Amino acid sequence: MSGWRPGERRSDRESMLRVNQAGEYGATRIYAGQLAVLGRGSAVAHQIARMAAQEQRHLARFDKLMAERRVRPTALQPLWSVAGFALGAMTAMISEKAAMACTDAVETEIDRHYSEQLAALGDEDPEFAADIRDFQAEELEHRETARAHGAEEAIAYPLLTGAIRAGCRLAIELSKRI
Repeated sequence: MSGWRPGERRSDRESMLRVNQAGEYGATRIYAGQLAVLGRGSAVAHQIARMAAQEQRHLARFDKLMAERRVRPTALQPLWSVAGFALGAMTAMISEKAAMACTDAVETEIDRHYSEQLAALGDEDPEFAADIRDFQAEELEHRETARAHGAEEAIAYPLLTGAIRAGCRLAIELSKRI
């Protein structure tokens, strides 16, 4: 990858950091909603709790970077708190497989989003890029875990995941700006 050259547009690392922090926060809320409905004794609760702990670690890292770099969080964070918890709870109410389909959908969009960010960053910010690459690998692991636990067998899987993915794309665009 080449670095920035005069005349080229620089990546907007502040909006990247803001949206990544918002996304990790939303993920923690989705898992909280799922665990509130499923409880810790369900067949997938252990996997959800493990993934939630990883998301919490990602969130802590992005919180730290935001403080160090003096980047403001999205003003939509209260909305993402409610929406994330509700999405997690609603998919868990449908079934464990629907909860896993939610993870599948979210992580598919996050993989796409992180890939776009890495391409835009190039070698401008190696520290931030390394965090994104590390977290992207874990997000892909989450997607594979979800699929291994029946995500693709969820009722109306294409409709459910399509709607969730569209919501993720909207949340990403809004969190970059607001």
